[in-house]
Amino acid sequence: MRDKSKITKDSFGELEDMEVSSNSARRPIAGILQEIGTHLTEILRSEVRLARAEIRGDVTQVAKASLFLVVSAVFALYAFGFFLLAIVYALQETWPPWASALSVGAGVGIVAVMFLLIGRKRMNVASLKPDKTIQSLEENVTWLKTQTK
Repeated sequence: MRDKSKITKDSFGELEDMEVSSNSARRPIAGILQEIGTHLTEILRSEVRLARAEIRGDVTQVAKASLFLVVSAVFALYAFGFFLLAIVYALQETWPPWASALSVGAGVGIVAVMFLLIGRKRMNVASLKPDKTIQSLEENVTWLKTQTK
């Protein structure tokens, strides 16, 4: 330690210089708040971009799955038409005409059921919930909480 009797006017100047230099190394609060605002804005923009991309991919997957449902509906409509045709033939003619119409209707019905099952399976796989965006937002919130403590 220094002896108090040896402190001169020059040593007080050194202390003042040390305080000024340590204060100048600190950043102003306004700059820190501005930087936080900038980072939060960048984070939010990136989250919105991620959500858009994720939802766009999910909507595409749902559109492809719904195509199978539409094809299934078309085949089911044809199957219904053939079953009606089979009833007409059964009432109007003898065995061969309605039997052939019934077999064609059954075949088209089986195809319709196959497309329905494929479409349902693909629809169940598709999710419109932006999972990655939600996870990223949760990570950002926990990071922000740890930074503010």
